[in-house]
Amino acid sequence: MSGPEHVSPDLARAIRHQAPVVTVLGDYLLDGWWRGESERIAREAPAPIVDIESRSYAPGGAANTAMNLAALGARVRAVGVIGDDEAGRLLRDLLGAAGIDLTGLLGCDAITTTTKTRILGGGQVLVRVDDTFAGDYPADVVDRLADAAVSASLGADAEVICDYGSRALTATVVGALAARSVKPALTVIDAHDPSRWAALRPDLATPNAHEAARLIPADLPAGTHRAAWFAEHADDLFRATGSEAVIVTLDRDGTVLLTPDRPAYRTWAVPVSEKQASGAGDTFVAALTAARGTGLPLTTSADLAQAAADVVVRRFGTSVCSTDDLARHLGHSAAVLGADELADRLDAERAAGRRIVLTNGCFDVLHPGHTASLNQARALGDVLVVAVNGDASTRRLKGEGRPVNRAEDRAGLLSALASVDYVTIFDTDTPIPLIERIRPDIYAKGGDYTPEMLEESEVVAAYGGEVRILDYVPAQSTTAVVERILGSGHGNRPEAVVDV
Repeated sequence: MSGPEHVSPDLARAIRHQAPVVTVLGDYLLDGWWRGESERIAREAPAPIVDIESRSYAPGGAANTAMNLAALGARVRAVGVIGDDEAGRLLRDLLGAAGIDLTGLLGCDAITTTTKTRILGGGQVLVRVDDTFAGDYPADVVDRLADAAVSASLGADAEVICDYGSRALTATVVGALAARSVKPALTVIDAHDPSRWAALRPDLATPNAHEAARLIPADLPAGTHRAAWFAEHADDLFRATGSEAVIVTLDRDGTVLLTPDRPAYRTWAVPVSEKQASGAGDTFVAALTAARGTGLPLTTSADLAQAAADVVVRRFGTSVCSTDDLARHLGHSAAVLGADELADRLDAERAAGRRIVLTNGCFDVLHPGHTASLNQARALGDVLVVAVNGDASTRRLKGEGRPVNRAEDRAGLLSALASVDYVTIFDTDTPIPLIERIRPDIYAKGGDYTPEMLEESEVVAAYGGEVRILDYVPAQSTTAVVERILGSGHGNRPEAVVDV
């Protein structure tokens, strides 16, 4: 895992240009959305009557993951079993229209294609009807599926396994994949029980919070403490999944990425009012696989995946995030605001019940130590504001020759980080005037400080705020980076420097 490569519209387009080959093995199903008006109650039972006005269908489960990968530019190979029935034929048509290779999508007249139909009245889901095949899959079909999975993985850049417990992905399939002499460079497991696939030694597992908690096992804490709790139990998750890295999805709280050699890394979901959306987790896994499959750093891949999920969660029904959708979304980075507009925005955030965190610094040469500290700061509340020292104050603090990058450039880079909500520039020697203006709930400071060493502490305490000290990463200090640059013989001052 290299460090930070900032999410941007160009990265989304680069994935499409590279067009990785991705195999999607798993439970292929059909999602139905029946809409109508409901203004009456049935006489024979206390149930609403829905006058259906429209019916629409979309690929669901592994099929939704495949659709999202194709929409992001991947060349997708579908591997699974569906019924030789009307739902199966419709599902095959929808996948084929997206350009997905259906060679490994097997038809079987002994099973039915799983269909999940939501019935809505007045825009509200009233009931979901699941038509699911509950029996065992014929042995010859399972053998064919195992062969298809191995064949489809040959020459692929990545594979994602979507196992939701349909019984098609038996031990025979797991064993065939585990016994391969050659496998894709990236294997991602998206399963209700990722431990079933530990023999594959996957690169990534993506359980949700409840699935991950069952692997530990322990009682899952509620609320914002879940990410820290999973970080404490990371070794349990690595052992259970056999995976090199685990990303636990936390719904509205984003995700936490766990790796053996780095601190936990958070992504942050953009708050949104409740929508009738389905399949945002599939979109996350698809974008994560597409990004990582093209060689992007794992943290960058997680940020891109979160952005893709943020796109679809605002839509109705089962939908996909395309490259253009993702590029447009990434083009809207965190706002760089003046003090007056920032204060107005934060008044609205506070009125919505969100806790405001402020941190500040020069951030002259952005490096992994900065991003780790910013993720720590973001975890302390709901909204992170980063105050950047202007050029004059940076020069007073750091001496001649600094800053390396202009304040506008530094603020722009910070605004591209997923952990950052607002950026502002200040030119006083301390952020005290800004603190007095916006009165953050938490003032977070990185470095080898104590609260008693900071002039700001008294101001924050006076209005009832809290001062928190973030971890210091001395090996990643900006001064050390600048010294390495100068020591390497590059005497000319660079126009813009980013340590990756």
